[in-house]
Amino acid sequence: MVFDTVPSEPSKGKGKNRMDTAGCVDRLALLRSMPQAPLKCQVCVVGAGPAGLMLACNLGRFGIKVEVVDDRADQTSVGRADGLQPKSLETFRQMRLADPLLQRGVRVYSISFWQSTADTPLKRIGREIHYPPVVDVIDPYVLLVHQGVVESVFIDDLKKRGIEIRRNTAFDSYSVCDNNSGLLQINCRTNVNQERRSLLTGYLVGCDGAHSKVRGCIPGATSDGISQPALWGVLDGEVETDFPDIWSKALVQSEEYGSILVIPRERNVTRFYVELKNSPKADKNQLGEEAVMQRAREIMAPFELEWNNIEWFGRYQVGQRIAHRFCDDHQRAFIAGDASHTHSPKSAQGMNTSMHDAWNLCWKLNLAVRGFAKPVLLQSYESERRKIALDLINFDYQHEIRVAGGNLAALGESFRTNARLISGVGAEYGENAINMKESIPNFIGKLKPGSLLPPGKVRRYIDSNPVDIQLDIPMLGQFRIYVMAWDVNQSCIFLDAFCRAIASASSLVCQLSAAAQASYTQQPRMPAPEDIYLRPERYTAVSHLFTFALVTTMPQADVEIQSLPPLFQDSRWTFYLDDIPEQDTCGLRCSNKWVGGLLPDEVTIVNVRPDGYVGSIGQWDLNAGDSGEMAARWLDQYYSRFLQLPVAMQAQA
Repeated sequence: MVFDTVPSEPSKGKGKNRMDTAGCVDRLALLRSMPQAPLKCQVCVVGAGPAGLMLACNLGRFGIKVEVVDDRADQTSVGRADGLQPKSLETFRQMRLADPLLQRGVRVYSISFWQSTADTPLKRIGREIHYPPVVDVIDPYVLLVHQGVVESVFIDDLKKRGIEIRRNTAFDSYSVCDNNSGLLQINCRTNVNQERRSLLTGYLVGCDGAHSKVRGCIPGATSDGISQPALWGVLDGEVETDFPDIWSKALVQSEEYGSILVIPRERNVTRFYVELKNSPKADKNQLGEEAVMQRAREIMAPFELEWNNIEWFGRYQVGQRIAHRFCDDHQRAFIAGDASHTHSPKSAQGMNTSMHDAWNLCWKLNLAVRGFAKPVLLQSYESERRKIALDLINFDYQHEIRVAGGNLAALGESFRTNARLISGVGAEYGENAINMKESIPNFIGKLKPGSLLPPGKVRRYIDSNPVDIQLDIPMLGQFRIYVMAWDVNQSCIFLDAFCRAIASASSLVCQLSAAAQASYTQQPRMPAPEDIYLRPERYTAVSHLFTFALVTTMPQADVEIQSLPPLFQDSRWTFYLDDIPEQDTCGLRCSNKWVGGLLPDEVTIVNVRPDGYVGSIGQWDLNAGDSGEMAARWLDQYYSRFLQLPVAMQAQA
């Protein structure tokens, strides 16, 4: 750098200021050239879309030190995903984040089918309910709400916990530190001047989209699949039309011009997916807004279709692709969402499946960071979520062919056949270390390891409030242990023995709980102002790792909390009365739906993973003298499959 000449009279203000300015510039340049100390975190998330934000939001709640980097200057403002399925709504309910989404979104309960041929004008040929009674959900509709609104809900929750997204920060590469620390060094470039910035982290998760740089850095994680020839245009805007089903999801198929999928959105916006039939891929750049709008008018004729405004326009070619792997060899670097799988947007699966990748991974990473996870726990992420991605891509391939081909009868049948999968509740995992399938004679309940808890209506004993039992315990990263007994008084010997065995020093559940108490004391969950109303401490009174719940069909007047063993006295907010079947989605008692009913001489225990999936189910005969101790040993055997004491606790033991 060239310095200004020092003036002969430095005491004069003008010359002095020139020198100071030059010196200041020089010092700033020197500071910029010096490498900044790496940021440190326990999990680094690349990408602040729905998947990355779902992951970061839950990790932040669990108390994990998380950094989110995103190459965009701001969150999504227009376009992209716009549909939340029933399982996603249930997830947001469990996180206590559903209300702003439900207030802003449009609820769609059905889809109508319209068709025209060379000989017949456009007419409605059928209508299907999105989620018939066979799909047991508390929200039997698709909620149409813009991706940016979903991102805002997450971002607001992160801010309440003091977590900010590092914008204008592009992931470049990562490497394993060579100091035997096991840490990863994440290399980024920031701001318009592309300054280098690095992070040190225990785990890396790439939620950075279909062209993921993180995926490109994981050996063997290449993405393969097929692209279909169909080209589609997407229009978001306010329309003036006399089409009668504009406020219902509709598929309109013209034999001559192609298909349109009509989707109502919030703020009086309507989305049109317009098939650009007979439009060679080479002409893609010539197919602008006006061309797509004209094609839409041709397909919708004789109905009028005019746009007051267009807030987003895009084109895409359908492709179904999946990565060969979702993590590296050491379970340190992962990919989720579009980084690991892509498909067509017309069945409203992309954002939903991506968020549930993160939902599956978040609690496993929490336990891994805290030292509780055996390697098999993180290994289960790839096997479970890759299965779901394959199931979805197989469905999406056939679904897309039917949409583009105009076979509306086959499409209607596809909706009925795949309704559970589309809703999200049909996403089921196979047997592994955390889904322990056992043979229970004559078991007729709906519960199955690797599947989600179906809805159940019960009353909380302590305040007599009707609650959805599958949602009442908030997502705190804990396992839920439901003990179901026909009559608590009749089961008292079992419950006493069960609780004593769990409280003994030799019990793994007891040892894990003590270790979790130490872990969360040292690194507590990150609170939010709303916690003063939600009181999450009600669900950690016994253990930071397990919430025990007692479910009974006996009358409330016949039992007192004080008569329960101490473990269940301390779990008073999760003591439930199964006596309001009339409020259930199927008109059934929870116990009848879940386990096929309770017998006076049996107790059933259900282990539920933090993400709401059933882990294992056991039943015991009260007539067996040591059944309580056997049940406690069974719990230890189940959790020993994938949990361990942190290294420090093992040394103490």
